[in-house]
Amino acid sequence: MDARPSLVTVAAAAGVSRSTVSNAYNRPDQLSEAVRRHVLDVAAELGYAGPDPAASALRSRRTGSIGVLFAQQLTYAFVDPYCADLLTGVAEVATATATNLLLMPVGPHAVSGAYSREEELRLVRGVRQAALDGAIADGLHPSHPLLRVLAERGIPVVTTDGTGDRSVVVDDRGAGVGLGRHLRALGHRRVAVLGDSMDDGDPVVGADEAGLFPYSRLRLEGVRAGLGDGAEVVLVSAGQNTGRSGRLAAAALLASAHPPTCVVATTDVLALGVLGELRERGVEVGAAMSVTGFDDVPQAAPAGLTTVRQPVREKGRVMARMLLDAADPETRGTREPREARVTLPTELVVRTTTGPAPA
Repeated sequence: MDARPSLVTVAAAAGVSRSTVSNAYNRPDQLSEAVRRHVLDVAAELGYAGPDPAASALRSRRTGSIGVLFAQQLTYAFVDPYCADLLTGVAEVATATATNLLLMPVGPHAVSGAYSREEELRLVRGVRQAALDGAIADGLHPSHPLLRVLAERGIPVVTTDGTGDRSVVVDDRGAGVGLGRHLRALGHRRVAVLGDSMDDGDPVVGADEAGLFPYSRLRLEGVRAGLGDGAEVVLVSAGQNTGRSGRLAAAALLASAHPPTCVVATTDVLALGVLGELRERGVEVGAAMSVTGFDDVPQAAPAGLTTVRQPVREKGRVMARMLLDAADPETRGTREPREARVTLPTELVVRTTTGPAPA
C-alpha cells in the first residue's frame, strides 16, 4: 500500500520547494496564482489534503478558533435578537480573519455558576480539551467554572459586563438615567421596571433586585435616578427573557391594585411581549400606559417601541477584534492589550409607545 502523501511528496511531484507548498496553503499571497494553482492541482492528484491542523497549531501557537459562551442554552443564540446580532458582529470579524467560531454550551446555571461537582466536571471537560485562541463571554457569572478553566489555560477572555481583564460594554446606568428623565418629563411617577433576571420562573411583582442580571440592575438604578425623588418604582422580575414573560408581567401589572402608568422593560424582547398583551386587551399604548425597551432590535421600530439603542453588532465586532489582538502569540504576555475596556455609546429612540402620563 502506498504511503499517505505528504508535503514533501507534493513538493517533489510539483517540482517546487517545501516552503512553496506550505505557502500555497498558509500564505497564498506569497505566490502567483499560477504557481499556487499548480501546487494545489498536483496535491489533489496525489490525494494530499493539506498540512495537519494540529501540527500547524503547535508550530504557530494559534488554533485559528475562538469560542463564544452565552449565559443561555445554545439554541437561545439563534432565536434571541440581541444574541443573534452580537454573534453576527463576531462572525463578520471571524470571516475577515479566517477565524473559526465555536459555540460552547455553558449549562443551566450560567449566571450563578452554582454547579454540583458532577455537573462541573462534565461541563469543563470540553473546555479543557478545546483548541481555542480566546473566548467571548456574555452574561456569565465572574466565578463561572468555564471562566476559571480558561484562565488556568491562559486563554484570553472578553466579556460584556465589565468584569475580567477585557470587556466591551455600554453605559447601562447612564442610558437608564436618560430614559428616566424622558419619562419624568412626560409626567410618569408610578413606573414598573421589568428586569431580565437570573430566575427561570414566571414574572414576580415586587421582586428583589439582587436576582437581576448585572446590566438590568444598572438600568434599574439609572431609571430611578432619572425619575428623581418621589417616583414610585416597582420591580418585576421577568424570569426568562421571552415575549411570554413580557405578556405574563403585563397581565400581572394590569391586575394589580395600582397599575403603573409606564412599564420599562430592560430588553426589547420583554417590551414587545408587554406590548402584545396590552394591545390584545385593548389598552391604548402611549396614552393609557406607556412602554419602553432597551436594545433597539429590528422588531422595535415596526412596533413603534420607544427604546434605548445600543450598537450590538458593533459590540460583537469590537469584542472579536480585541480578542484576536489579545490572542496574538507574537505579543501575548509581552504588553498590555491595546484596548482593555471599551464603552460604546447608546441613544434614546423615542417612538409612539411613550406619551404623557394619564391624569
